Order: sequence, then C-alpha cells, then structure tokens
Amino acid sequence: MAEHRFPYVWNISDGYPAKGIEAHGKTVFGTFICGGGSSFGYKLAGFHHLGGVELDPKIAEVYKANHHPEHLFNMDIRDFNALTELPAELYNLDLLDGSPPCSTFSTAGSREDAWGKEKKFAEGQKLQTLDDLVFIYCDTIAKLKPKCCLLENVSGLVKGNAKSYAKRIVKRLNEIGYDVQVFLLNAATMGVPQARERVFFIGHRKDLDLPKLVLNFREEPILFGEFQEDIPDIEEMTPHFRAIWDKRRKGDTNMSHTCIREENTNKLFSVRYIHRERVVQTLTSNRTDFLYDQPRHLTEFEIKCVGTFPQDYKYGGVDQLHFLTGMSVPPVMTAQIAYQIYRQWLTRL
Repeated sequence: MAEHRFPYVWNISDGYPAKGIEAHGKTVFGTFICGGGSSFGYKLAGFHHLGGVELDPKIAEVYKANHHPEHLFNMDIRDFNALTELPAELYNLDLLDGSPPCSTFSTAGSREDAWGKEKKFAEGQKLQTLDDLVFIYCDTIAKLKPKCCLLENVSGLVKGNAKSYAKRIVKRLNEIGYDVQVFLLNAATMGVPQARERVFFIGHRKDLDLPKLVLNFREEPILFGEFQEDIPDIEEMTPHFRAIWDKRRKGDTNMSHTCIREENTNKLFSVRYIHRERVVQTLTSNRTDFLYDQPRHLTEFEIKCVGTFPQDYKYGGVDQLHFLTGMSVPPVMTAQIAYQIYRQWLTRL
C-alpha cells in the first residue's frame, strides 16, 4: 500500500495534527461548515480551527459534538454578515474557508434552469436562492479581511455557461483586495479514495505580496479493494434493483448502462456500481450506489474511508453519515491544500 501524507483511515482520538505535520497554530474560521469535513482537514494540517457558521441546527449539533468549537454561529450567512459585534480574533484570521451550497452548478443537476430561483434545500431547510451564496460569502471575506481565503465549489462552476459565475467571483474578490487563483483538483490524486473533482478559488490579500501558489498533487490512487470489508453477503436491494443488478456486465459503471443494453431504457444513471479494482466515484449525499460484486451499499467503515472522515466520527445514523460525507469536502483533500497554503504562504508572514 502506497504512503500518503494524510492517512484516509484515522480517528479523532489520534489527536491533531496528522503524524509528521507541524502544529503551527495558524487560525482558520469556516462558513457553511456542515458536518465538519473541511474543519477536520485544517486540524490535520496543523491549523487552529476556531469554529464557523452553519444554518441547519441539527447539523450544527453534529459539528459541535465532533469539533467542540470556540465560536459556532447557527444562522444564515446573511445574518452573520449583518452582525456588528464579533470576537476580535475573527478579524485577524490567517485563513477564511467557505463551501457555499452548490447544487445549482452541479453537472448532474438542472444548472441554468435553477439559477436565480428559490428552493428549499437539504443544507438548511430554508427557502432561498443558491447561486448567489458564493457572492454572499465574498461579502463575508470583505467583512473579516482574512490574510487568505478559500472558496470551494463543484467542478461545474468552471464549465459551460457557469464560467461567467466563476469570472464574477474572481472579479469580486479582486475588487475587495485579493489576488485569486482558480484550481480544478481531483481528490483521487490527493490521497482520497474517491474521484471527486472540485474547484477552489484561493486568494490572499494584495498587500501581503505573496508568490503564486503551486498545487500539484500526484499521490497514488486508492482503489476500493484496498479497504473493502470482507463480510457475508447482505441483501440490500429491492427485487427491481436486484433484477437489473443480476444482468450487469464488467464494463457497466451504473445501472443505466445495464438498462440501456437489457431493456432499451435510459434510467437509473445515478445508481452506480462500485468496483473493487477502481477508485470509487464521487460520493454523493444520496445512498444509492451498490457494490458490483455484492448486492449491498457501502458499510459505515467504507463510507468513512471514501470520505476520509474519522472512524470515531459522531453522527446520527448511516444515512445521515452518507449525507454528511457526501455534502462535505473530504478532510484529506482540505488538509493537502491547507498544508500547501501554510508552507508556501503563511510561513512568509
């Protein structure tokens, strides 16, 4: 098994940072913190994570149980931006992090048809537009003026017509005083056992005069078979799914491939097969994927490995775990980026 800077199997009880990483204590604060995936990553990379902003009260409780934050604001980011009294240390951050809800930019979603429309979404159970949250987060950066900032989103934000949004984000950050670089990264090259592609807008205040950030990750891919649990067959399929699964062939990556060939119908493209000899595809918030060689979903251990979440992570139930890991940036992905921001930028300040 190849060596990885940040292990994908780990525990909160192991302590922070990850083995071999300096505990430098640079400060970071998060927005849209969800179940705490990014927060874990910053801690693994030696940062002192102060807490963050989360809209959903139930998810905020999960965050609190796992991170015990110094500052937790359970509110809409717009309400946070309107606050006039905040702890002084939030105005002197080394890094501000944010992953605004992004379903309207996903290549698997409705994209342009949903832009500008209000909807209730699972990340907070509130009626609001999603595509403007990236700019609301830019307002947060303008308010707190951190030394460095990071904005994460789906890869669809830099594809097709959504590129105009990406250009507006860069323009907005430039206007509030930040030099920004845009990176399209695949978690599979970063020691994460899933092929999760994400875009990162990473900037620093112009007055700091820092060099260009270089992010070039080439870690060996982690195939599902490296951590697949050896357990007896568990039947977790309905008769309908089982009938399709029984007709699968080696080249099929999802059930739609099977349906097109066997039934001449294009359906179930979101129900994917997980192959032991391949990297797991992007983990989504819906628990719909099945193993190719067993009629079952991922186990709790396997979900945590794919998401690089700690094995002693506290959560509600396995569906809740799948939702939280699917919604979050994998901790190891964040740790890799944070480690380079520290080494290339923050050590100069």
